[in-house]
Amino acid sequence: MITIVDYRAGNLASVQKALTHLGFESVITEDADAVRQAEKILLPGVGHFSATARLEQTGVRQAIDEAISRGVPFMGICVGMQWLFAGSTEAPDVKGLGCFEGSCVRFETELKVPHVGWNQIVRNYDGDHSHLLRGVERDAFVYYTHSFHAPVVPGVVATTHYGEDFAACVERDNIFGVQFHPEKSSIAGLQMLKNFCEVRA
Repeated sequence: MITIVDYRAGNLASVQKALTHLGFESVITEDADAVRQAEKILLPGVGHFSATARLEQTGVRQAIDEAISRGVPFMGICVGMQWLFAGSTEAPDVKGLGCFEGSCVRFETELKVPHVGWNQIVRNYDGDHSHLLRGVERDAFVYYTHSFHAPVVPGVVATTHYGEDFAACVERDNIFGVQFHPEKSSIAGLQMLKNFCEVRA
């Protein structure tokens, strides 16, 4: 059973539909106790980083932290991945979980922002050994929609270029994250969701 966290900032229905298509059962909740007891946790997200403040207010942040500490597989999508970093300049007063170094910043480029549409992921050495990217075509294209991005730091297994390189996928032990929307990213995205769902705790 996959637990999808509802903090009123995610494309929950489309993520759940993708999981159902892949043959995995899921439940949507914002109950901290349910998250604490989850077998696997998915944190989708769209919009403003400030929405993640609700995770603190509902006790879900602490529940996720405890679950991760005991080895429960966790995956953040879009803003959900950004939350795995220290924070974001989009909402300086809201802290991220701090699983990866650095903070998320707005694109500084002459290209149109937000970055919307299909773009290519480029895996690095660690990406070649990534569980999340197993079976995914090298340099696959995925679907993005975001104005802020995470830095390229240890734990980043794939990057994308849009005026500058930024973190596309992160992975460390039982923690995973993608900046793009796998539920909208065709075969490559569905394969990554499947890989996450099959992670053993």
